[in-house]
Amino acid sequence: MKLINVGFGNSVNSDRVIAVISIDSAPSKRIIAKAKENNMLIDATQGRKTHSVIVMDSDHIVASYLKPETILNRSDAVSEEDENYAE
Repeated sequence: MKLINVGFGNSVNSDRVIAVISIDSAPSKRIIAKAKENNMLIDATQGRKTHSVIVMDSDHIVASYLKPETILNRSDAVSEEDENYAE
């Protein structure tokens, strides 16, 4: 299991992430609203402004303070570590 830090000591399983999207679009705001209604929202912002939305394969939605680019960079770093370990 490879974990990606999504801010403030919170992590998600990288194998279960479907997408990381910016909060700036109307569809991402609808995703957040629907997840709240269905009790599927995991708020990892620690009360700060949400910058990205992480869509998981379990239909859970993770709200993160980190920007999508930062999460992507951390995901790439986890993948590189995994490749180096396999060698």
